[in-house]
Amino acid sequence: MAKFKLSDLKQSSVYITPNFPVISTKRYKFKIQTVAGVIFLFSLLVSVFVITILALTPAKSIIFIFEKEKIQNQAQHIKQLEEKLLFLSSELNKVASKNKKLQYAMMLAGGDSVDTTSAIYDSLKYESWKNLPYGGSVLHVFEAMFKKYFGDDQQKNNIYFISPLKGFVTREFEPAKGHVGFDFSVKRGTPVFASAGGIIIFADHTVDYGNMVIIDHGNGFITKYLHCSTLLKKEREIIEQGEMIALSGNTGAKTTGPHLHFEIWQNGKPIDPKEIIININ
Repeated sequence: MAKFKLSDLKQSSVYITPNFPVISTKRYKFKIQTVAGVIFLFSLLVSVFVITILALTPAKSIIFIFEKEKIQNQAQHIKQLEEKLLFLSSELNKVASKNKKLQYAMMLAGGDSVDTTSAIYDSLKYESWKNLPYGGSVLHVFEAMFKKYFGDDQQKNNIYFISPLKGFVTREFEPAKGHVGFDFSVKRGTPVFASAGGIIIFADHTVDYGNMVIIDHGNGFITKYLHCSTLLKKEREIIEQGEMIALSGNTGAKTTGPHLHFEIWQNGKPIDPKEIIININ
């Protein structure tokens, strides 16, 4: 098979045979250089025509308007994506901050080892939190005086808990099923009271449990109040027994209806509220 040579291409011709009914058929012969020249001239004329149209008519403006609008739409879309990214980043930082505060609150109450140089630790810890009064009623005053002068050391460390609200218990303490507290069936907006006096170490919104309050009562005791609709107290506030701290609700992902989930913990372990609350329904 002969090799292809450029000189052979230059010697080539293009034959055109018309395909329409005539008496006699005639073939037209054109040199390859002629065909290439015609194609080049045609392309050049088309280019000059298009450039002239764009330069002397509003066509250029129309094309530029479409391009400008397209660029503006793309820029707007990018801006929206950036705003969404910033919002999501901010929300993630908030969730991480709340989770860290909650973790430190639980560590403080449970007596676990924490980083005492942390700003979160400093903002939650009070030097006198173990010596807070656990009540505010006249009965408590007499009770405190009796324990002070006549009670033994164990009685002096006792803390008495009351029911956090007026309602019926619809689910009790079932640690084997992962339920380590009481569920009180109440309407949304029912007042929630501190089961005992202490210091609020957490009061914020969480994804799973909604608006939540955690109170440190000293001696390793803490109480939790979950799914509240409104929080009435802030972190680091000192509260007395029976003081209103929140309103019940239905917030958080892990809830099936308006109620208050209440827990009592001591030294990092949950306690059956029925064994320690003096006025449970």
